[in-house]
Amino acid sequence: MPNTPVEHIIDLDKILEEIRIALGQNDLKRAAEIMGELRPADQAEIFSDLDEDEQRLLLSALSPEDSADIFEELDDEQALELAREIPDEKLIPIMDEMEPDEAADLLGDMRPERARKLLEELEDPEEIRPLLLHPDETAGGLMTSEFLALRRRMTAAEAIEAIRQWQPEAETIYYLFVVDRYGRLVGVINLRQLIVAPPDALIQDIMDEDVIYVTADVDQEEVARLMARYDLLALPVVDENKILLGVITFDDLVDVLEEEATEDLQRYGGAEPLERPYLDTSPVIITKKRIGWLLILFLTATLTGSVMKLFEDEIQAMVALTLFVPLLIGTGGNAGSQTTATIIRELATGNVEPRDALRVWWHEARVAVLLGLGMAVPAFIRAITWVDNPMLATTVAVSIVVLVLWATGVGSLLPLVAAKFGVDPALVSGPLMSTMVDATGLLIYFSIAKILLGL
Repeated sequence: MPNTPVEHIIDLDKILEEIRIALGQNDLKRAAEIMGELRPADQAEIFSDLDEDEQRLLLSALSPEDSADIFEELDDEQALELAREIPDEKLIPIMDEMEPDEAADLLGDMRPERARKLLEELEDPEEIRPLLLHPDETAGGLMTSEFLALRRRMTAAEAIEAIRQWQPEAETIYYLFVVDRYGRLVGVINLRQLIVAPPDALIQDIMDEDVIYVTADVDQEEVARLMARYDLLALPVVDENKILLGVITFDDLVDVLEEEATEDLQRYGGAEPLERPYLDTSPVIITKKRIGWLLILFLTATLTGSVMKLFEDEIQAMVALTLFVPLLIGTGGNAGSQTTATIIRELATGNVEPRDALRVWWHEARVAVLLGLGMAVPAFIRAITWVDNPMLATTVAVSIVVLVLWATGVGSLLPLVAAKFGVDPALVSGPLMSTMVDATGLLIYFSIAKILLGL
């Protein structure tokens, strides 16, 4: 009977308590041993849960390698705050163990004077220096300069020996990129091709010349989209002359996707993204992130009151009209939100672009008619059971068709217009769309009522 693999589940709360007890007893060796047995992601989570004094104590006992793993797993803001508490002579060995791109990100967030001083003291500053030239959210900011470039006239045996000498990390070995004598990217070869090739085969004879690459200034979201689209485990980064500058690996892609998804969700809810984990962010900062959009939405929501004021006479003539206001604006808002969420996702995956606005609107218009007709029947039934007035029920049914059509139109076009003008679609959608639909939905409803009911 074959062995059944068993998932090893770690009780991080229990381990956290053990580390706290060891630190409380000043048994730094024991605390460091416990941390050393964990994976980097678990180390970072436990480290984040310790208070500042405990973090400083534990860090003083950890090896530079373990400390580097923790720094690489922490959010940028957390890593920067931690680095501020560590003297340069202790921080330098840690940064020497970090991946070049991670070390560059940390240096880029520091005060320029300290960053320059630390850079000069590192073992391999030339690996990191080029990475500091690129903004964090670009391909240049994501790439690592730690890669092996093969030459076209190398043999397969020579390439394998070069890999042995290099001793790469696991995530950097799947693809190997080939350059000419000027350092220009000319091909790619995967590890399997290299292993099965005859030892004397030339790299230029077995490499693939059709290489997907990006330039250093490409936005990280486009990088993630490209790697996901073509199932790439690594993506080369070149300059304008196609000189190979670095490589982006799939683990960086995961970080980008998580970061972009988090930002979009927070913005879709009408708040600015948080730089740090939620529980580590003070209530004052969270308030600052939310208050701006709340005020804007509050002012926008006053349009609803203005519309009701405009139709005050009609409302007084038939008070029953107000019974269906929550039903109608709620349905319109929900229909618009469904559409907006779909279009934002399609924009993120590259399936639609701003130039597709007319096609998207026409597609959603047909969906809206079907949805509206589907909602009109139950809306009529509900209205006639509440108020014994067939014309009022007809008004509600007609209004809901028009409202759904209007809401889906707004919900489909808002993200596309935002993207066209370089604004994050999630930022202008969600709550803003719902508030707009509320106000305009009332205008549509009362206008239809005025016509059909002769008010």
